[in-house]
Amino acid sequence: MKDTAKAKPDREIAREAKTADAPEAALRPQRLEDFVGQEAVRANLRVFVEAAKARGEALDHVLFHGPPGLGKTTLAQIVARELGVGFRATSGPVIQRAGDLAALLTNLQPRDVLFIDEIHRLNPAVEEILYPAMEDFQLDLIIGEGPAARSVRIDLEKFTLIGATTRSGLITTPLRERFGIPLRLNFYTSAEIERIVRRGAGLLGVDFSADGAVEIASRSRGTPRVAGRLLRRVRDFAAVEKLKRIDAAAADAALVRLGVDKMGLDAMDRRYLAVVADNYGGGPVGVETLAAALSEERDTIEEVIEPFMIQQGLVQRTPRGRMLADGGWRHLGRPVPPRDPAQMELLAQREAVDG
Repeated sequence: MKDTAKAKPDREIAREAKTADAPEAALRPQRLEDFVGQEAVRANLRVFVEAAKARGEALDHVLFHGPPGLGKTTLAQIVARELGVGFRATSGPVIQRAGDLAALLTNLQPRDVLFIDEIHRLNPAVEEILYPAMEDFQLDLIIGEGPAARSVRIDLEKFTLIGATTRSGLITTPLRERFGIPLRLNFYTSAEIERIVRRGAGLLGVDFSADGAVEIASRSRGTPRVAGRLLRRVRDFAAVEKLKRIDAAAADAALVRLGVDKMGLDAMDRRYLAVVADNYGGGPVGVETLAAALSEERDTIEEVIEPFMIQQGLVQRTPRGRMLADGGWRHLGRPVPPRDPAQMELLAQREAVDG
């Protein structure tokens, strides 16, 4: 009996990897119990899902928000799987017209999950039509033009809308208030990322030593997507060098070749810090100026580059722009310069706002 019980998870993991369509999907957990981290989010989701299943009703609308790569899409897929219903996925920028939204909603079966990624980028006209669909499960459309135009109301099956966004502040208040279950995802701890790396290594059939998994986890920026990417690239280096087991030294050598330092910063992150230090004396400097200096989009800087560095105390956002924190100077290997009175006043203002 013990052997049978022990073999079952192995078969399930093997089937999970075999049926996945892509390497990214192969590393994604398929059930809530397999999902690592986000303990409060998982616990609450389990309650809401079980309650909805017991009532035989559609789950209330869910909004996942937080930095990219933390598992919002994966959790949406898991919710649909736990509910035992269909799953349809799209993104905000794709839905340009009311007809696009109507085609999605009218094809949903009872209690299905519709997932909209980057929901803050919905067209305002489409968003207005989404309100009655979320509240009353009805779709109001205008057919025709001019004097011949008429309003048509279409009844929809009761469904669950799951929205995901990296910038919850850009979601309009009316839309945000229609989500009954708002959940924020936070960066993962090193221990959680290590568990994710170990699980991914098992799915990919890679033998890692304990310190090898720790080495990757410590450089993954608290983000499962980054951990998965680094894991696959380290595996590639190990395969070419014909290593049977990946230890900390092998992982470190591969990550150095990838340009990922001990804190998990890559070449673009270090360039960001160097530009603020060298070109602007440590700041403050506006984000638009930084975007031009780095030849990057503002959204990329605010959503991808800055969140982790701000959390790690390398960069500060002030009313006048970005500034290097003491940690940022030290990470560049430079002495922390004395701050002038204007910078001290900015820091005091920021502390007053945050406090």
